[in-house]
Amino acid sequence: MKKRLFIFSNEKINIQNEKFFCDNIDLKSSPEGLNKKFEVNLFGRSSLKQRAHEIKLKKIKVFSNVFSYLSEVFRSTKNENTKYLVISISPYTFLISIALRLLGKKPIIYLRSDGYGEYRAILGSIGKFIYHLMFSITSLFSNLISCRKYILRGKKGKVIYPSQLDSVWFRKSKSVEIKNFKLLYVGRIRVEKGIFSLASLIKNKRNISLTIVGAEKNTSYKINQSNINIQLTQNNKARLIKYYDDHDIFILPSFTEGHPMVLLEALARRRPVIIFEEIEHVIGDKKGIFVAKRNFLNFFGILNNIKKNYKKIQKDMMKNKLPTNKEFIEQFVKAIDDYK
Repeated sequence: MKKRLFIFSNEKINIQNEKFFCDNIDLKSSPEGLNKKFEVNLFGRSSLKQRAHEIKLKKIKVFSNVFSYLSEVFRSTKNENTKYLVISISPYTFLISIALRLLGKKPIIYLRSDGYGEYRAILGSIGKFIYHLMFSITSLFSNLISCRKYILRGKKGKVIYPSQLDSVWFRKSKSVEIKNFKLLYVGRIRVEKGIFSLASLIKNKRNISLTIVGAEKNTSYKINQSNINIQLTQNNKARLIKYYDDHDIFILPSFTEGHPMVLLEALARRRPVIIFEEIEHVIGDKKGIFVAKRNFLNFFGILNNIKKNYKKIQKDMMKNKLPTNKEFIEQFVKAIDDYK
């Protein structure tokens, strides 16, 4: 008999025709993968907005306020042979973690990004302080899993390597010849993701176009530039791969990242990647990633260097050893099982 795994998330989930949808692909794929080993019960926040990815699990509940959410946390602790996984630290999941501890349970907290950087990007210094307070308290009584060692900030925890890649991503990619620069960004349109900073950087540059794949339906964020094309979040793998193949260079403008899976997707499709100095820690031993400064002169120099050496860069990228989703789920299951 499978052990129960209750997963608590701050992510918003929309219900359409008795099916559940989210925008963050990790909230879909990780619980689905873990469900092969555990009996997964997923909990999230209710959303009226339509979302992109259907979560294919039998047991999902969503809540419109923190009180109903906490009430369900209380009911969940009555189950025996159960583990409790909290995804990321936010005000919601902070309260959930404390509630679990008060009810005699030791939560496992999965840190999939650098909360210090994210909160600072959104709220400035006060944001960093708020996250520090939440992290410091929850790390006293929780087991930790992270996608990067530095995110643990010296605390004891296990490190795993997220990935959405399967054999389809490694099929032969389309060859390109750069004329004007066709850039691609895949991800959510958020301040902390640096997309508005990038838009400003390439404003009025006729030989540079940018496609953004990641807009939510009915989003309040607007970018009105003639050289920027915004597409909705893509949940069809073949179409998403086509976006990578139809562009020359992938760009990840984030101010903070833990283990960006879109970077792995770009490398799998052999598209050179440009990042900025704030997240150069994501490079590791991977080939084909270039670091730019947030000024146009340096950025344009990087673009031209990639254009000049495109074939050689792609050849070097073939040496990359990229993690797969299968390997990631196996690591995740082991990390959860290791915590008694």
